[in-house]
Formats: sequence, structure tokens, C-alpha cells
Amino acid sequence: MLPPRFELHRPQALGEAVETLARHADDASPFAGGTELLIAMKARVLRFGHLVDIKRLPELRGVRGREDGGVSIGALCSHHELARDPLVRERLPAYSALSENIANIRVRVAGTIGGNLCFAEPHTDPPALLCALDASVELAGPNGRRTLPLEEFLQGELSTARADDELMVRVEVASQPSGTRAAYRSCGHLERPAVGVAAVAVPHGAGHAWRLRASGLCGRPTALARTQAAMSGLPADEALQALLAHVGEDAAQVEAHDDLQGSAEYKRHLVTVLAARVARIALGRPERNA
Repeated sequence: MLPPRFELHRPQALGEAVETLARHADDASPFAGGTELLIAMKARVLRFGHLVDIKRLPELRGVRGREDGGVSIGALCSHHELARDPLVRERLPAYSALSENIANIRVRVAGTIGGNLCFAEPHTDPPALLCALDASVELAGPNGRRTLPLEEFLQGELSTARADDELMVRVEVASQPSGTRAAYRSCGHLERPAVGVAAVAVPHGAGHAWRLRASGLCGRPTALARTQAAMSGLPADEALQALLAHVGEDAAQVEAHDDLQGSAEYKRHLVTVLAARVARIALGRPERNA
């Protein structure tokens, strides 16, 4: 099925793109890779009279090192680019590995990190790990630029804090403390994760401070707050025992939904399995023994 008719705009500068979005308000959408947007429009789930092609905007491209040792990622960077970028591999190896395994090669080449985050589909890989890494996003609009933590930007299924006249410019990941390790694993069908779980372990006390995020249970990534608090500062073996003791309770507290990716009960079970795996990986232990 073809999408409804629309007018395609091709701005050559960021200001022109923002002005076009502002002029057409909620009847316009940015268009980059189109891997989610065009499918939704063909299915008549979304309707826009105007698409603003932003692929020609240089401000939205490229990976740069931050002065604090972190990484600044242009919203138009494709998953394929990020999987192979030497700076991402060096400073964010877990995210590089995640990007290498998104969907299929067609999606990885066409799909962009900005499009992925702005579409806010719950069953996708990047948000959980980026939230666990305390990433933020920079938005540009008619009144200038603003920066939001990604966990505030993602508000629910297909819902973000981006105004109709704003564009995501960059994703910012600040430097992590020395010795920090991160991991992400997902399980799903038809190239979409039913559930994904991310772990970031920061050296703390006799062990680590933990940031655990699960995606796919509900409309946005969820912190496994009880589990990460119980694991905090414990030696590795005790931390893993604490995880097993608390993660089921954390998963049970989330208002999970049955959907095409599986039942709520199934997805809660996946959280317990994947959380143990990513915690072991973050501790440098073999995943197969999880």
C-alpha cells in the first residue's frame, strides 16, 4: 500500500528546516532514513501532508569526541556508521556492538539514531543502553536550542518531548568514570526485540554502582531501581545474587502490555534472564553461564 500523498521539502540549512516544520506544524514530519516513518504512513497509522527531508543538513552528521572524553553523535548518523566508527568503538564499545546487530543490514544502513529515538517505538534497541549511559539529546527550534536527558525526552510509545517545530541535532554521551563497563542484550522475533536490557557498571566501593534499564515492557525504557540499589557496592558474586533476588520483583512492578512481541508475563521473564546476562558481561564474566 502506498502512503497518502504528501509534499516533500528539501531544506539546505538547519534554520530552513526548522522554519518549514514551524510553518506546517503537526502536518509535517522530519524525514531521514524513513525505516519507521514510511511503514507507518503506508499502514495509515500516521498521516502527514509534508515531509521535510533533512538528509542534506551537515550540522546533523558526524561523530565527534567531547572535551570530557565522551561522544557527540549527529542525529543523522546511521546504525551502520556507528557500528564501524572508530571513536564509538573506542569509547562506547557496547553501543558499537548494539548497532552492529540492529534488525538487518538494510535498516542499519538507512536508519538513523535520531530517527530511531524520535519515533519512540518501544521495541527497538538503542534507547535502553543510551538511557543507562545517561545520554542527552540536543534539539533545535525557532527559539534556539535546548538539551534534555534522553529519559525525559522519551515520554511513552510513539511519544517524545520534541515539539512539532523542533529537530534533534545531536545525541550526547558524556564520559563515563574510569573502569565503567556496559552491556546490552535483547530477545525478540521478526528483527524487533520483545525486550532489551542494558547494564552500566561504575566502580563503587567494593563493587559497582549499577544503572539497569529494560525496554519493551511498556512505552519507554524502565529503570530496574530496586535491583540496581540492592547491587550497589557489593562484590561481584554478591551483586549477582542480589540481582537474582530482586529483578523479578522489579519486572513485576512494571505495567507491561501484551502485544505482537509477546505477553506481559513472557516479557517480564525475559527481563530476569537478560538482566543476569548483561550484569555478568559488565562484570567481565562469561555470558553463557548466566
